This record gives sequence, C-alpha cells and structure tokens, in this order.
Amino acid sequence: MLRSEGYTDGPNPDSSMHNPLYLEDLHVGQRFESAPHHIDSEQIVAFAKEFDPQPFHLSEEGARGTLFGSLAASGWHTAALTMRMLVESTPFADGLVGAQLELAWPKPTRPGMTLRVFSEITDIKPSRSKPNMAMVAMRNETRDQEGEAVQVFTVKMPVFKRPQT
Repeated sequence: MLRSEGYTDGPNPDSSMHNPLYLEDLHVGQRFESAPHHIDSEQIVAFAKEFDPQPFHLSEEGARGTLFGSLAASGWHTAALTMRMLVESTPFADGLVGAQLELAWPKPTRPGMTLRVFSEITDIKPSRSKPNMAMVAMRNETRDQEGEAVQVFTVKMPVFKRPQT
C-alpha cells in the first residue's frame, strides 16, 4: 500500500501506471511507506545460491562460527527486496533511476523478519542545464517488524516535470 504525505493511492502495487508522480508532485519532507514483505529461509538461500553463495547465506550450519552466527540474508538480497518495495510504493513517472547512492546495512536481515521501507524526500535541486528536470535526494530505511533498520540508503535520482500537452 502506498502512503505519502499529500498523496495516497490504494493497495494496488501497479499504482505507478495509474497515478505517476512527476517533479511538480514532490516536495522536501514528503514520505512514502511500502507494504510489508515477509522473508523466510527459502528466499534467503535461493537468492544466495544464485547471487551471493557464501556459507552464512546458504545454511544455518554454514553460518555457525561466523560473524553472523546464524543464517543471514545477503545485503544484496535486502537491497533487491528494498528496490522492489520502493518501485511499488514510490510511483515516479519515469522510474527510480539512481545517479548516486550511499548504502549501509546496520543489522542483518534474518529469516522470519517482516520488512518495510520508509522513504523521505530530503532535497530537490533543479537542474541548471535541463529545466524540465531536478535531482531528488531520498533517504530510505528498510526496517524489520520491530522498527529497527536493516538497511539505510540515500539516493540522488533524476525526476522530470510532467510533459506539456
């Protein structure tokens, strides 16, 4: 479900196709919240087998004696899930295209967690060379069911004005 200060759409994950957001629709302080995503061991292992086959992502046994101590999702798995939730909760008309990114994983993502992304627009800088565009900075926190951050990232992305008709 999309929730935003000054903008609300129903639980339709395809809302970006129906009510796309353009630069004119955005303001500093605007917030978005994703629908929850429950993650289990099967998802963690399947992602790890294909993209990050390290022992602590593949099994409980492989994680014993490591920094994690038990099965933990790859940070890249958390990032991929976050991207999915962002696409569904922030329907920017021209998509979410990152131009610059800062990323941190303060806590591992574990089986049984329910994740949700909380986003806030922190800056909008109009382009000097492209009057129909601005660079929008957005802070995103992926939090578990206890509200603790498992991933924090800020991104700067180009956002365009509504096309003239």
